[in-house]
Amino acid sequence: MIYFDYASTTPLNQEVLSAYTKLLQQVYANADSLHAPGREAQRLMEKSRAQIAQLLSVKADEILFTSCASEANSTAIKGFALANRHRGNHIITTCVEHSSVLKAFAQLEAEFGFKIDYLPVTKKGIVNAERLHQLLNKDTILVSLMYVNNETGAVNPVIELCEYIHQHSRAMVHVDCVQALGKLSIPLSCIDMATFSAHKIYGLKGSAFLYKQRNIKLLPLINGGQQEQGIRGGTSNAPANIVLAKTLRLALEKQDEHYAYVRSLRDDLCAKLQAMENVQIHSNDLCVPHIVNASFLNVGSEIMLNALDERGFCVSAQSTCSSRSKAHSYVLAAMGLGEHIATHSIRISLSHLTTADEVNQLIQALKEINHDYGTE
Repeated sequence: MIYFDYASTTPLNQEVLSAYTKLLQQVYANADSLHAPGREAQRLMEKSRAQIAQLLSVKADEILFTSCASEANSTAIKGFALANRHRGNHIITTCVEHSSVLKAFAQLEAEFGFKIDYLPVTKKGIVNAERLHQLLNKDTILVSLMYVNNETGAVNPVIELCEYIHQHSRAMVHVDCVQALGKLSIPLSCIDMATFSAHKIYGLKGSAFLYKQRNIKLLPLINGGQQEQGIRGGTSNAPANIVLAKTLRLALEKQDEHYAYVRSLRDDLCAKLQAMENVQIHSNDLCVPHIVNASFLNVGSEIMLNALDERGFCVSAQSTCSSRSKAHSYVLAAMGLGEHIATHSIRISLSHLTTADEVNQLIQALKEINHDYGTE
C-alpha cells in the first residue's frame, strides 16, 4: 500500500517506538504510588511535561496530559464553559471544526442551555473575521477555532483573531492545533488553551495534551484522583506521557526542512492535478502543503476511494472521524462549493516520508480512474 492519509494518522517514529518499548518494560509502576518505582515513574513523567513546556515556551504546569485530542477538546470547551458560565452564557466556534469540537458545543447548547454561534468561513476556508467581530458581546466567554483545517489545510490567522478577541471581549480563546503541530509555529503567547495530539506527529495513538494558561479554571470531566491537577482523574499512562516529549522534539527538530520538502511535493501534485480534466482543487497556496483536497467532478468520493484502495493507495474523504458517514463534506459545503463538489472530493495528505515517485504513481492511478469511471 502507498500511504497518502497522513492527516488521519502517521506511522510511528522508530526512535519513539524503541523508547516506548523500553518504558513499557521498565516503567510500569503507578506514577501516584509512593514507593521508589512509583516515584521514578512520576519523575520521568514530570520531566517530559517540563520538556514539552520548554519546547513550546510555556510553563510546565500549563501542560495537561490526555488520552487523545478529542478528550482535550472536550476538557477545554466543556470544562471551561461549565466552570465559567457565571461570567456569561455565550460561546462561539466555527462551522468547519473537527467533530469533537462541534459535538461538544452541540451538547452544551442542548443539555446546558448555552447560546452558540457558528462562524462562517470564506471561499478559501478561513474564518470570516468580520462576522466574528459582529458576534462578540459582553456575554461571550469562549471562542474555539482550529488553526489548520483537517480537510483542506486552510490556515486561520490565529494571532490576528486572538488579539482582536482579547482586545474587544472578556472571552478566552481555545485553538485546536492538532493539524498545525509539526508544520507551523504555534503562537501560544496569544492563545489561552490549545489542543495537541501525538499520533499526528509520528507518535503514539492514545497520547495527547492540552495547554491551558494557569489562571484558567476548568470543571473536571473525569472525576477521580489527584492526577493532572485534579482536572483529569485516572491512573496516568506514564509510558505514553513520558515518550511524548521525545515525539514532540523529533517533530520540531526538522520542521522547516520537512515543510519545504512537502511543499515541493504539493506543488508537483497540484500541477499534475490541474492538467487533468474535470478536477477542481480546493486547497491553495495559503493552506499547509501537507493537505490537498480536490474534487473529481465525474467520479464520486466513495467510488474514487474504493478504486484507489483496490490499486493500493490510501486516501480519505472528509475527516477520518466522519468517514463512515454517508453525508457529504460539511467543510466544503460551508465554503460554498455546493453538494456535487462536496460529494466528489478526496483528501490527499503528504509527509516528509512521501516520495516523488509515489506522487507520480498516484497521479497515474487517478488518471486511470478518472477515465474509467468518469462517465457517471
